[in-house]
Amino acid sequence: MDVNAAVAAAAAIAGLLTGVIAVLAFRWSEREQARPTRTSLHTDAVLPPGVDTVLSVLRSSAVVLDEGDTVVKASSAAYALGLVRGGRLAVDQMLQMARETRRDGEIRQVELDLPRRGGGRGEGLAVSARVAPLGSRLVLLLVEDLTEARRIEAVRRDFVANVSHELKTPVGALSLLSEAVMDASEDPEAVIRFAGRMQHEASRLTSLVQEIIDLSRVQDDNPLDDSEAVPVDDLVAEAVDRCRHQANTKQITMAAGGTPDLKIWGNRGQLAAALGNLVENAVNYSPARTRVGIAGRRIAAAGGDLIEISVTDQGIGISERDRDRIFERFYRVDPARSRQTGGTGLGLSIVKHVAASHGGEVTVWSAEGQGSTFTLRLPEAGIARDHVIASDEDDDRDDRDDEQLYEPFPDHIPAPEVLP
Repeated sequence: MDVNAAVAAAAAIAGLLTGVIAVLAFRWSEREQARPTRTSLHTDAVLPPGVDTVLSVLRSSAVVLDEGDTVVKASSAAYALGLVRGGRLAVDQMLQMARETRRDGEIRQVELDLPRRGGGRGEGLAVSARVAPLGSRLVLLLVEDLTEARRIEAVRRDFVANVSHELKTPVGALSLLSEAVMDASEDPEAVIRFAGRMQHEASRLTSLVQEIIDLSRVQDDNPLDDSEAVPVDDLVAEAVDRCRHQANTKQITMAAGGTPDLKIWGNRGQLAAALGNLVENAVNYSPARTRVGIAGRRIAAAGGDLIEISVTDQGIGISERDRDRIFERFYRVDPARSRQTGGTGLGLSIVKHVAASHGGEVTVWSAEGQGSTFTLRLPEAGIARDHVIASDEDDDRDDRDDEQLYEPFPDHIPAPEVLP
């Protein structure tokens, strides 16, 4: 009896131990199955549900890193910017931010200047990087390209600085001249001389303010909102009349040809201002007793014919270094001559914006000591565009029919021809 009791007790103890071992083995198995392996990090879908879809529609460049700093997910923009190479994050500063965020869970943001892939000097990339934890094991990196925004901001700052400087010059001159007039109140000849200078500076200030207004207008307005078929003859006649006095003073001959029956589709006021600026520059930068020519012609192009208007002078010419910058705001090839002629440095910038907003372009050929030729190429007012004017008089025409009368401007502008 004692033996049987002892056997039963031993069997009970053995069963209890087996049960405990089985429970421990099951718990260990569950823990091992729940533990991620290095392989599962890359083969299984480790991103939380919906994150992949959200990242695909973000405008920012997105990169997701695991605890081993391996790229789990990266957008095409991240590859294009050179942030990801060979499955790894290629920017050390961003990698360090990701590690610090993984360690303490804190969101970090910084702006960096990075070298552009394959770029040389002056081609840096300005970015804003933001790092945040994504779940318990992943880190999300969002990178915004600020290069274009920085460039626009720099242009805006330069413009404000240049405007302030240009306005300060005539205003300061007027202030000094007014003091001189007061001091010379008993000298009529001096008063007349100083008053003439004041009138000159006031005229320069008026021209500067007007050109700033014109430049702002051509940048903000859509010329197609008030467009029409504009005869080239009218534009040339207006430009010649605008510069006739200066040309006669310097005995410069202005000759126009090749413009009958040519029409341009666009805003009459802006087109007249653009061509007038080109002719005025040709007269101002030409020596006395020379010739300024204005010629127009029709040229074939993909998408429709173009009208080409060339303004040629026999002036001082433009160096190759200056040729790339003459369309910048306030840039002057010869500052001394600009002060004499009252030039503001905005005329060619206005021409460039008018040409671009009308679906065309402006080009320049020049040789120092031989003169320059500026060429405007703009879409011709075709038959379909001429019908738009007639359609405005028919109030009963269906809106769909009205839309069919407009032809798109050509997408391709031919390369400028080099004049001999």
